[in-house]
Amino acid sequence: MRRAINAGWPLAMTPAVLLCGTASVSAASERPNLVLIVTDDQGWGDVGYNGHPDLKTPVLDEMAATGLRFDRFYAAHPVCSPTRGSLMTGRHPNRFGCLNWGYSLRPEEVTLAEALKTAGYATGLFGKWHLGPVSKDPDSPVGPAASGFDEYLAKENYFDLDPELSRNGAPLERFAGDGSDIVAEAACAFIARKAETGAPFFAFVAFGSPHKPFEALPEDRKPYEHLGAKKAAYFGELAAVDRAVGAIRRRLRESKVAENTIVWFMSDNGPMPPGSSGGLKGRKRYLFEGGIRVPGLLEWPAVVKRPTVSSVPCVTSDVYPTILDIVGIEIPNQPLPLDGVSLRPLIEGKPYTRPDPIGFWIYPGRNRERENGSYIQPLPGFKNSKHPAARPIEELQGLHAAWLDADGRYKFLLRKGGRQRFLFDLNADPRQRNNLADKHPDIVERMTQELNAWKRSVENSLTGADYENLRISDPSKVNEGG
Repeated sequence: MRRAINAGWPLAMTPAVLLCGTASVSAASERPNLVLIVTDDQGWGDVGYNGHPDLKTPVLDEMAATGLRFDRFYAAHPVCSPTRGSLMTGRHPNRFGCLNWGYSLRPEEVTLAEALKTAGYATGLFGKWHLGPVSKDPDSPVGPAASGFDEYLAKENYFDLDPELSRNGAPLERFAGDGSDIVAEAACAFIARKAETGAPFFAFVAFGSPHKPFEALPEDRKPYEHLGAKKAAYFGELAAVDRAVGAIRRRLRESKVAENTIVWFMSDNGPMPPGSSGGLKGRKRYLFEGGIRVPGLLEWPAVVKRPTVSSVPCVTSDVYPTILDIVGIEIPNQPLPLDGVSLRPLIEGKPYTRPDPIGFWIYPGRNRERENGSYIQPLPGFKNSKHPAARPIEELQGLHAAWLDADGRYKFLLRKGGRQRFLFDLNADPRQRNNLADKHPDIVERMTQELNAWKRSVENSLTGADYENLRISDPSKVNEGG
């Protein structure tokens, strides 16, 4: 690990979950493998099982019909880099300066890959990183290698047909074919090699599809050509994703490790046209449901033995604490607070109620680092923001923020610097058509206070306060500006 802090809760905020030695696994052979699959800009409606009228996704539909289907799964942010940061850390991306796409991790953060390596896992990344340099600066403190990946075939951002990818930081190399097939093939080779050793593994498969410019193989476009060129290419990209997921699942079975492997599938944010939100309001870049509610599926045959559909609100920040809870990993110098919670009871089929609300925030003044200097230098093509001091709440209203109650019923939404206030009852109005803010001022007031308290905590994290009393384990990989 690069940097960590002594345990102890910052501020007065109770963490969502304490990583937790209670689920300790006694033998390495009992530890589940993990395959985390993330698509790029796939909407909640861009799957057959959510009723898409045209798109066929037979593999994902099978996963939905046989495993755990999350019908209220959220991306932590409506654009890609921040959500990917939440997956890796269990923390809202604003806490560590990953404010928008093209922003990075901070080296002090502990990633999922780093945490799993402490338990003897082999780790591999296949696809889009977008949290720091890959080939342009392979020794970057926020690149895949420094973030805990033993090996990778990756690119900084999205990719489509005949992609250029870097193998373990080497100069970009061109590969022929659909990008989803290529990274899935690399992931399958990794799985086969590691399965032979008997040691647990973590494969992070991050597809570049269906992000624009929408390029698909002719055979993938053909079934959709009657819908027009743009839709044919978009649906063709998703057809390739579905096929690639099928290849990974098949390799797990062939390697005889499928039974004790968690396959967790999700998207990083809502869609862009012609993608589908499934009728939900909004799209990528917005905090309405269509911008942040995404497909979520989980298979773990050893544990999820019957089809389950969950309406419990879950978020990408939950991945980190959930996996650490399942494996039984405790990080003694964990940067805190975490925003995610462990979903282990839900996955195990036990009664489960989310303990904490979920906060969303598109941070105001995304160019503030121009005033104060970038936190990490140099990062070719990437930024990261660190404030010298927490800002007052009056400055924190933001362009767009939301607060979702733990039970998922009420969602409070602020827009245009707080001048527009919305309150939605998502149980009765999932498409967010009826603004109840004037009818329920008491709920608005409660949720405003809760949202403001969370914003203050996030703002404090953004200053670097979560890294106080830091212990430096590898000074060569740490930027002195922290």
